[in-house]
Amino acid sequence: MSVDGEAVRTRSETGGADEPGWEVDPDDEWGVAVITTVGRQLKLRREAAGLRAAEFGAAIGYGEDLVYKVEGGKRIPRQDYLVRADEVLGAGGLVAAAWEDVKKVRYPKTVRDIAKLEAQAVEVGIYVCNSISGLLQTPDHARALFQAAQPPYSPDDVERMVAARIARRSIFERDPAPSISFVLEEATLRREVGGTMVWRQQLEHLLEVGRLHNVTLQVMPTKTDAHPGVDGRIEVLKFPDGTAVGRSDGAFNGRPTSDPKQLRILELRYGTIRAQALTPRESLAFIEQLLLGET
Repeated sequence: MSVDGEAVRTRSETGGADEPGWEVDPDDEWGVAVITTVGRQLKLRREAAGLRAAEFGAAIGYGEDLVYKVEGGKRIPRQDYLVRADEVLGAGGLVAAAWEDVKKVRYPKTVRDIAKLEAQAVEVGIYVCNSISGLLQTPDHARALFQAAQPPYSPDDVERMVAARIARRSIFERDPAPSISFVLEEATLRREVGGTMVWRQQLEHLLEVGRLHNVTLQVMPTKTDAHPGVDGRIEVLKFPDGTAVGRSDGAFNGRPTSDPKQLRILELRYGTIRAQALTPRESLAFIEQLLLGET
């Protein structure tokens, strides 16, 4: 479990083609099944229409190679591909409707699993040492982070991962709303990721989220003593049935745990971090001062 979700490298690592669409993660069994089924249906409809792959590709505005990859379950088609295919094949909306399942496969399995846990949790606690939590990032901030990766991601992969990260922000719209707390390091707030305007928009977004009735946002000052989070991220998610799951970069080899004893350790560490951080009111005031250039 990683609340921010590590990005999955695909075409950008393997020198893939620049064709629109995304590679399917071979370890994502459900994703592979969805894309394989959609691809098979597209192929059957194309052949029934008497169209060769090259002819079909030309008709919908995509290359022959991409047609073969989509039909072979090797490439995730974009919505535009399915819409155009529906029109050319006269499918009456049935092919275009496949987007409802396909769009979920756009996101790496790890991100989908995280989003599922977040959708079930009644309480979420997150401390991130070296960056702003993914749940709090604006699209431009997230994009700048992904674009800074080395080796670089392709533009399509960047947009895919940004979309996946932003989709998780639906947690703030849940009803009933979960209780969510964040602790952010001061240094991550001062780093002007993406430039001054993107940085300012990110701070403004933090203020907006921090004022939500179910969100507690705290800042850990740089000028403070050592605390249990110096080793990295700490995350704890609690569920309605009383169960919980958590992880910490500095404990249990960084692996997720649901063991009650280990969870108590994580809760103790997270509680200590929160106690050392600025209060929520002080934290919002600090962010406002950063925006005004007063700190």
